Amino acid sequence: MTTEHSTTTFADLTTIGVGGPIRTFLTPDTRDGIIDAVRQADAAGLPLSVIGGGSNLLVADDPFDGIVVRDARQDIRFGSPQADGTVSVTADAGCNWDDFVATTVVQGLEGVEGLSGIPGTVGASVVQNIGAYGQEVASSVTKVEAWDRETSRAVVLETQQLQFGYRMSALKASMYDAPARPSSRLFPTPRFVVLSVTFRMHRGAEGTVGYGQLAKALGVEVGDRMPVAAIREAVLHVRAAKGMLEDAHRYEIAAMAGAKRADTVKAALQAQRETTGSDGPDFNRHSCGSFFMNPILDDTQATMLPEDAPRFPAVLPSGAPGTKTSAAWLIDHAGFHKGYAVADGAPASLSTLHTLALTNRGSARAADIALLARTVRDGVERAFGVRLVPEPVLVGITW
Repeated sequence: MTTEHSTTTFADLTTIGVGGPIRTFLTPDTRDGIIDAVRQADAAGLPLSVIGGGSNLLVADDPFDGIVVRDARQDIRFGSPQADGTVSVTADAGCNWDDFVATTVVQGLEGVEGLSGIPGTVGASVVQNIGAYGQEVASSVTKVEAWDRETSRAVVLETQQLQFGYRMSALKASMYDAPARPSSRLFPTPRFVVLSVTFRMHRGAEGTVGYGQLAKALGVEVGDRMPVAAIREAVLHVRAAKGMLEDAHRYEIAAMAGAKRADTVKAALQAQRETTGSDGPDFNRHSCGSFFMNPILDDTQATMLPEDAPRFPAVLPSGAPGTKTSAAWLIDHAGFHKGYAVADGAPASLSTLHTLALTNRGSARAADIALLARTVRDGVERAFGVRLVPEPVLVGITW
């Protein structure tokens, strides 16, 4: 069945809580329903936004005169254990990502525990190639079933076809003509609409601690093995301390009903109360997560960085060697510190806990977030000659 919702806005559906009214919002709960909704929009020539958890999306305040589709399917299917200790796990695209992680941890599977607490859905995870604390979703994905909007047929994309990179995939790339320059033909939804994702995970109660901050929280060394449940709890604790979890109160909004399991919503609300000491909203969580991608620079650009700027080996989009630096470091050293706002009392500011999140302090509109983002972008470019690229999908907002 496909449910059509009335008077819904992107502010209702996104973690940052901004965005204008939606002409048509559909939540199909069958595979055929998802495909039909996508074909309906494409046949009518209407803008199409297939939305996951709304955590990587900044939409303008103007009305969206098109169709928004959110997959309401949340099934997770486990294959039989193989001789090499791996298990195939397939999840519907609409499955809440952290619900998926929690389920695999309970099943004693290793592979995505370091990605605990990331808002969004399973389908969105492969579009963005989400990553954190030493893991990327690309490391566990074996195939994606998707609807091809150009050929009007279902296809299966193998790992090599997905072309995973840093916060990038062939799915995401299909929406853009160049970084931050949307394609007029497909945007804001990829050519391939994800229907399900299959992961190869390892059976075993332990995982590898792959990140220094996480190792410190666990009191171990990077590379040590720990129970996957302990790694998950440590990740959630570290993310909560930085305001990098979604505000669980968003699931009290009618438009978000059923998008996350009731038991995990209850647990998230309790954990949020314990972290913040309040039953109210946590505005540091009203964000798109990390707003800017860490820049990957060529040799010429890298030599222009200050000596103390972070540097990590990386690969440029061309395949040539490059240098990754920290967007958070650039922002802070360009003079934009925690809590920065363009004016006293402005409704949008950098998080008071770290500089990578742009936050809605309760009454911001998309225009306020965009102004803050451009101010930071321009300041960093003046200071270091590096132009930051946004991580979220920007709809109706010129970059």
